[in-house]
Amino acid sequence: MPPLVTGIIASTLLLINILFWVTLLMTLLLLSKIIPVPAIRKVISRMMTGVAICWVYCNSGWMRLTQKMDWDIRLPEGLDKHGWYFVVSNHQSWVDILLLQHTLKGRAPFLKFFLKQELIKVPIMGAAWWALDFPFMKRYSKAYLEKHPEMRGKDLETTRQACEKFKEIPTSVVNYLEGTRFTPNKHEKQQSPFKHLLKPKSGGMAFAMSAMGDQFKSIIDVTIHYPDGIPTFWDFLQGKMKRCTVIVEEKPIPEELRQGDYENDDAFRQNFQQWVQQLWEDKDQSLAELAS
Repeated sequence: MPPLVTGIIASTLLLINILFWVTLLMTLLLLSKIIPVPAIRKVISRMMTGVAICWVYCNSGWMRLTQKMDWDIRLPEGLDKHGWYFVVSNHQSWVDILLLQHTLKGRAPFLKFFLKQELIKVPIMGAAWWALDFPFMKRYSKAYLEKHPEMRGKDLETTRQACEKFKEIPTSVVNYLEGTRFTPNKHEKQQSPFKHLLKPKSGGMAFAMSAMGDQFKSIIDVTIHYPDGIPTFWDFLQGKMKRCTVIVEEKPIPEELRQGDYENDDAFRQNFQQWVQQLWEDKDQSLAELAS
């Protein structure tokens, strides 16, 4: 089929999938608000996660119908869909989200992403992410914080509060450490020391560890490479993304980094940053080898 026709079909299936599952999700959310019994609310919360998992499987379904999916996906043995994981990945395109969901569905618990506060305004999807307790992060500029010092640490407190909710149901907490999608302009502006990555931000990850460090089984480290260039979401829907490589590695969390005061303990913060730096150096090396 011509790319335009493929894109229209894929977009239609994507929209139908969203509307069906979000309608069911919001119905369950309404029930949880009007029923005051904690035990029943807990059951409804698990049902909502089940709805979200079905949504992900249906996404994979329409992708298989409309995309050429002979992708190179490399997975480790032994991932537990009933456990808790912290997932890190490089970030280049909105396509990354669908790739992560497709790759880890049925192998790891449902993915919950750290999202920018502005995304709560996205029609339909913003409400769905909110209903599923995705953590929305509001980042403040240095200039703003100088005028409003009381707002320092507010985004990290949001991280801690969100992670407290994740203790009830097995969850994969996804944090894009770069904080934004990679582009050559951002890379140049940052003067990033990495060839294929932006600088990682470890604060949100550290606070998640502080809240749930003993509960996380390990790190799921995902490296995504697009051999033919980074696709836009519309490119993907049109079937123009012919190839991609997704490498998934399970890595241990150092015991000394599972708990600590990232904000006030200089030694802990330095050790945590060095660990994240090493993760990013290894990822940059992997991307360099894939690009060669």
